[in-house]
Amino acid sequence: MATMAKRRRRYAYGSVPGSNAYEGSAARRLERAPAAQPRPQVRPRERAVARPQVRVREAGRVSVFAVAGFLAVAVCAVLLMWSYVELSQISSQVVSVKSEITSLKSEEAKLRAQYELAYDLSDIEQTMTADGSMIRPGESQICYVDLSSPDSVELFDNETSVSGVLGLVESVKEIFGEVVEYFR
Repeated sequence: MATMAKRRRRYAYGSVPGSNAYEGSAARRLERAPAAQPRPQVRPRERAVARPQVRVREAGRVSVFAVAGFLAVAVCAVLLMWSYVELSQISSQVVSVKSEITSLKSEEAKLRAQYELAYDLSDIEQTMTADGSMIRPGESQICYVDLSSPDSVELFDNETSVSGVLGLVESVKEIFGEVVEYFR
């Protein structure tokens, strides 16, 4: 690189190589030109890789908030696992209770059918009349009611209404008697 700088300086004010300026004879020019000597081939040096010097920070204390954060995360993880275990147990209990409910409903239907058969009124009447504790009603005990006529109401009132001043006195007496009865 240093030779390149020298060449540049040398040609800075004078002629530039390859220019059309004539500097003298060509022979002189050849004399001046250095002979090309073969350069020995030199391997480039392999630089040893050196580790860069790094400043190492001294080990400090662990932050209390970091420890508290890790503990909180651990507690949350444990609680989450525990809740999944509880959920699976409750789910299995629900399944077993549902199967028990279906079996109980079928048993209820069977028992209701037995109950209806056990309390059949014709069977009860036959058993009670057979041992003599109950007898069939006779013709004198049977009473028929005719409901074919339209509805009508008959009021049986023994009191006769009184009109005039005497009726007013009777009404006030009746009201006063009812009030006294209410507060007794």
